[in-house]
Amino acid sequence: MRIRATRRGLPLTELGLGVAQFGNLYRETTDADSTAAVDTAWESGIRYFDTAPHYGLGLSERRLGAALASRPRDEFVVSSKVGRVLEPSPETAHLTDGEGFVVPASLKRVWDFSRDGILRSVEATLKRTGLDRIDVLYLHDPDDHWAEACTTGIGALIELREQGLVRAVGAGMNQSAALAELIRVADIDLVMVAGRFTLLEQGALDDLLPIASERGVGVVVAGVYNSGLLSRDRPASDAKYNYEQAPAEVIARATRIAEICESHGVTLPAAALAYPLLHPAVVSVVVGARDPRQVAGSVERYLTPIPEELWSDLRSAGLLPTSFLTGRHR
Repeated sequence: MRIRATRRGLPLTELGLGVAQFGNLYRETTDADSTAAVDTAWESGIRYFDTAPHYGLGLSERRLGAALASRPRDEFVVSSKVGRVLEPSPETAHLTDGEGFVVPASLKRVWDFSRDGILRSVEATLKRTGLDRIDVLYLHDPDDHWAEACTTGIGALIELREQGLVRAVGAGMNQSAALAELIRVADIDLVMVAGRFTLLEQGALDDLLPIASERGVGVVVAGVYNSGLLSRDRPASDAKYNYEQAPAEVIARATRIAEICESHGVTLPAAALAYPLLHPAVVSVVVGARDPRQVAGSVERYLTPIPEELWSDLRSAGLLPTSFLTGRHR
């Protein structure tokens, strides 16, 4: 498992484990599966783990912390997020969470990018995980709270970094333009961009990746399968894209990519995982899993040799841009 480092020396494994599914995303999982997933990741060399209070109203953080409790603290990196403070909600405790997680709605998410809100969020994350520190903190989906997030919010995170309480700070979003703007206005280390720099679409090449390269800001790429569209050898006719039914033309484009991958003996998911790592600004690709089988599948894809000719053929077919030098390929 290769390592890439941020400009301040924080080492991230090229493949990271996203644990939103530890929070019972869409369906229930178990403590045992979560722990086994982390065990498999560890045995495979993965040392970067990403979670958030939002995932299962804190359940993901608790399960990740328990699974890492016996591991040497200096040998792994954990990122979590701020912006949604969890507050008691006894009036809804008899209901199920309404944001996709199969957990009781005994807590509610309150948007808060104030300094006080961020400090309370971090303190709660430390309690839930049982960790002595969180290595990376991201502003979580601040799209509709931009004015506060890019001033007070990021200022609080930078303050925590300067105090030595966190090693890297930034933001995580499903868009690239705002992340590029944050790099312009704040001294951040990392951004996490979901779905905007993938084998299917490369919008981040127009804004985020150039400024990240210029300023030395690391980019963590999530959502490499575009809501599952690229997660199978051939895209399904009912595949999702941006969490909705994929348009016919998008499925057709993904199918053309899959056909070229097949001609090189490479699966579509393996190429989808490898592609973002070609860009020199990218420091890690985070892929979600809920059990050891899914983790093992991601590791197998990561280790798949990708011939340079595959990228060349995709470019020749007009399916990939030629606007950056590869240089980091297997």
